[in-house]
Amino acid sequence: MDAIRGTASGSAPVPLSVLDLATVGRGTTATDALRTSVAIARQAETRGFHRYWVAEHHSMPGVASSSPAVILAHIAAHTDRIRLGSGGVMLPNHAPLVIAEQFGTLEAFAPGRIDLGLGRAPGTDGATAAALRRTESLREGADDFPQQLAELTRFLDDDFPDGHPYARIHAVPGPVQGPSARPPVWLLGSSGFSARLAATLGLPFAFAHHFSAQNTIPALDLYRESFRPSAVLDAPYALIGVSALASDDEKEARRQVLTGALSMVRLRTGRPGLIPTPEEAAAYNFSSMEREFVDSWLGNVIHGTPDDVRTGLDDLAKRTGADELMITANAHGGDARLRSYELIADAYGLPRT
Repeated sequence: MDAIRGTASGSAPVPLSVLDLATVGRGTTATDALRTSVAIARQAETRGFHRYWVAEHHSMPGVASSSPAVILAHIAAHTDRIRLGSGGVMLPNHAPLVIAEQFGTLEAFAPGRIDLGLGRAPGTDGATAAALRRTESLREGADDFPQQLAELTRFLDDDFPDGHPYARIHAVPGPVQGPSARPPVWLLGSSGFSARLAATLGLPFAFAHHFSAQNTIPALDLYRESFRPSAVLDAPYALIGVSALASDDEKEARRQVLTGALSMVRLRTGRPGLIPTPEEAAAYNFSSMEREFVDSWLGNVIHGTPDDVRTGLDDLAKRTGADELMITANAHGGDARLRSYELIADAYGLPRT
């Protein structure tokens, strides 16, 4: 089985996957959010979604996914077949050896099911990034990330050359313990930097369309035009993250996605908090500038009835030529998110296993 490429199911134009942010709504707890994550992963597996990823965020009250490896270990214990991965681990926040060990451990728990998606942003604000990295100098540009990635890859493959300072260091679990598969590495991005790097290295690429829609097609074009075949991949493979929420009623879908929009307004203005309730979002008095932001934000959130969402996803796949769509459902409550994935699966006739 191909460890990277998925196969479309039902009438979906491309493989469909899930990106879970483990969101914490007002009136709920992180325990509630993580229990919902387990339920979403199990549902995704039984309804024919290809993979389930979680993303690293820090110091955000409305998100419980600060530790992807920990969450994935728990999810692995509650699933059997679906691919699990990070969308992504923010590599500059960690020593490459630590990530190699964490994902080697995950691979040992769930052989052949783990993806290692890597990003170069901090996944938080500058002060929190400084606390994570124990430095006031936040370097995350072209000079550092490729070097960190190369070091991580060497640890995963256990192939530092003779004479290298790390030649006698082994990431365990890993190849030093015997022949084994290792998680495929993906590069994540919201601009052209990671698109070009993924292409140069012949790696699969995941683009954050859900918060950087204006850059999606330029980044994918750059990735495809610059791609060099590698031992990992003989042709480009790109997925895009897309925010989509289906509901039985169009008005209810709008009511739910407005909670995510208000949450983003607060995050962008330095007031991060728990995901507001639909009632709180409906009653909020948006300023003209905030309203402009919300209208722009919701313009990139596919929402409505199952037919509306299916049409929107079909159009997005056609416009971008994405090889896979990874859907994130942002809403206040877990029930709305679970219902959305179920409705999308039904709309495409995904198999129920």
